Amino acid sequence: MKKTPTKKSAAKRAPAKRAPAKKPTAKRSSAKKAAAKPTPIPTRIVYGLFRSMGRSARNLDPAHRKDGIALLLLASALIVAAGTWAHLRGPVGGLVEILVTGAFGRLDLLVPVLLGAIAVRLIRNTAKSDGNGRVVIGLSVLVIGMLGLVHIACGSPARSDTMQAIRAAGGLIGWGAATPLTYTMGDVLAAPLLVLLIFFGLLIVTATPVNAIPQRLRALGAHLGVVQGQAADVPGQDDQRHTEQRREAPPARTRRPGPVGEAHDPDGVQQKALLQRGALKTAATSAPAGAPPNRVMPSPRAVPDLTKTPPAGQEREHPARAEQLQLSNDTTYSLPALDLLTRGGPGKARSAANDAVVASLSNLFAEFKVDVAVTGFTRGPTVTRYEVELGPAVKVERITALTKNIAYAVASPDVRIISPIPGKSAVGIEIPNTDREMVNLGDVLRLAAAAEDDHPLLVALGKDVEGGYVMANLAKMPHILVAGATGSGKSSCINCLITSIMVRATPEEVRMVLVDPKRVELTAYEGIPHLITPIITNPKRAAEALQWVVREMDLRYDDLAAYGFRHIDDFNAAVRSGKVKAPTGSERNLQPYPYLLVIVDELADLMMVAPRDVEDAIVRITQLARAAGIHLVLATQRPSVDVVTGLIKANVPSRLAFAASSLTDSRVILDQPGAEKLIGKGDGLFLPMGANTPARMQGAFVTEDEIAAVVQHCKDKMASDFRDDVIVGTKQKEEIDEDIGDDLDLLCEAAELVVSTQFGSTSMLQRKLRVGFAKAGRLMDLMESRNIVGPSEGSKARDVLVKRDELDGVLALLRPEPGSAQGESADTDSLQERVQTATGGERLR
Repeated sequence: MKKTPTKKSAAKRAPAKRAPAKKPTAKRSSAKKAAAKPTPIPTRIVYGLFRSMGRSARNLDPAHRKDGIALLLLASALIVAAGTWAHLRGPVGGLVEILVTGAFGRLDLLVPVLLGAIAVRLIRNTAKSDGNGRVVIGLSVLVIGMLGLVHIACGSPARSDTMQAIRAAGGLIGWGAATPLTYTMGDVLAAPLLVLLIFFGLLIVTATPVNAIPQRLRALGAHLGVVQGQAADVPGQDDQRHTEQRREAPPARTRRPGPVGEAHDPDGVQQKALLQRGALKTAATSAPAGAPPNRVMPSPRAVPDLTKTPPAGQEREHPARAEQLQLSNDTTYSLPALDLLTRGGPGKARSAANDAVVASLSNLFAEFKVDVAVTGFTRGPTVTRYEVELGPAVKVERITALTKNIAYAVASPDVRIISPIPGKSAVGIEIPNTDREMVNLGDVLRLAAAAEDDHPLLVALGKDVEGGYVMANLAKMPHILVAGATGSGKSSCINCLITSIMVRATPEEVRMVLVDPKRVELTAYEGIPHLITPIITNPKRAAEALQWVVREMDLRYDDLAAYGFRHIDDFNAAVRSGKVKAPTGSERNLQPYPYLLVIVDELADLMMVAPRDVEDAIVRITQLARAAGIHLVLATQRPSVDVVTGLIKANVPSRLAFAASSLTDSRVILDQPGAEKLIGKGDGLFLPMGANTPARMQGAFVTEDEIAAVVQHCKDKMASDFRDDVIVGTKQKEEIDEDIGDDLDLLCEAAELVVSTQFGSTSMLQRKLRVGFAKAGRLMDLMESRNIVGPSEGSKARDVLVKRDELDGVLALLRPEPGSAQGESADTDSLQERVQTATGGERLR
């Protein structure tokens, strides 16, 4: 049976009917004819040239754009000066007369001066755009008021008069400012109003509030010598004055000799400065909620300009220090000036490359039909984080699944996705910048000085993705692991840490132990007064130095326990105030303990030579040394499990990871992935103690010339004073028997192993000490010659001739140490007797 076609199927089979063509109108035909005309070649060339120039101008640095504007204003000032002052003839002179003289009238002679002044300010203050805008607005208000007064003083010519009469008065600007006022209220009220307008323009140009006028006048009189007194002594200083003072970074602090616990403050200048700044909160204490720890946030009232040099003849304000310490040799030690460190240019907030990446991401999401939008970005020196907000019912996995597609779209393999951004309902996509910027150490330290944070262990790290400077207090970390592959920026980070300490702390505040097994990384710091021992390059001597640090920590805890304090800062404050004194009859002179900072540049070399001793010392220090003011910085370029062991990771809570070679190395450093996605050259992830998510940052950089200048300043101010008991290897080596040689450490380990287990077997020494048969047999012969084990009896284990409780005496016989007998006798003394009999030379000063 034949089916009857339905209407729908018939409509599909039926040929489509063409609509009758409409007759084009005359207007459309003429438009087509006009569009059909080809554009002349010269016009297209000129158009393409201007278009390419416009695209290139968008890629220029903001500082270069501002310099171009300044030079353009300077050229305009020259042309206007030629037209108004020299009465230039010709088309250019006529144009100047029409525009400038017609607009400004009698004051056309001042126009070149104003243009030149604005140009000079733009050139000198490239990074201070807010001040430039304020000056331009203030000058505009000032000129309008003056031209209005001139117009009234010249008889208020109207438009019905000739244009020459208006030019002879205040020009068109003066006519426009004065005519409405004179028409509505007459000349009697118009003139005072224009005077108030001029006065307001002066206030804007000089950045002076009305309530600060008396203080500014008195300060000006004191500066000119008309009024007696100093500008710094003027009471009732306003907030604007404080804002201007905080915009300049203060120079280095100066330590002057004086009584312990008293600040050397002649004429009470520092005390007055403290009173003036008492109501102001520093940037470090006013950080907003949710900000990452150990980061100094910019002040919301005034952001300091870190790249601007102070004007000639003007000094920065010295931040007052609550306590000033007296050097042991009664010398004046001044910290290096921040001017020794170079200043960097202003960071970019946006560039054409960022706009191109935003367009690429938007096109990618549109092609894959993902309902998301790129809502903004925050640009850092190395990486820009693009914020992506999801539409309704869109899973985050839709974005993370497109990681490879995103990398292909933006032509960068190092793409890192953060889902979500901490504190925001958005997904972050971190993409490296094609136009990277350098972060100078001096800029970060200037922010710390502007925030008036005087803690000696505050060090500069770099700049984060959001454009804020990152600093960390080593006393709060309290220990940090710095790891990364070769060339990732680890050595630059160590240099920044040491330089920060030299710039911000005196030798009385911080002493350092530097361990450099590679012998070339830290040689520039040899001889600085902050060192308590020469730079250690021998890994065996480094293990001894760590053991000395453990003994120093125990001595400090003895004092804390004896005097009833829980932290070394509390003990130092009590010593400075005189609340804590040495026991009667004791020869000890109580002095504050300095912070002790131990920096190990390559942990892997130490773990290869003496892994057991090094690991035990590091674990002991990291477990207990926080309250004693002792802090560790461990750096390595081989973050493997045999170098960064589980015990070390468990006791070093803060991590700084630079570019790692694999995901496994990233998990060793951070316990999470991320370091393998870094792009090197200072790009790192900072995970301080207490933070759950690492913050990406660009490490600061300090040049060798800057390091040399700071080191030379420190050497000139104070000579190094080394301790003799940190490394006893030289004296010890003289007392070691010749048959032992360099196997003393192995022999001590073998003796401890044999005596503690009461089992003298050569094969056991091979397994436990990981040595060969020849070395294990030699160690057994050495112990036999010293009556530790008996003679060999074939394949049987040797008899152990020493009991377990005699192990300390055996080790003392093998490794004689000066004062070991005193140490054994001291163990039987009570805690109070040990404090009374101890001398001041036994403790770090």
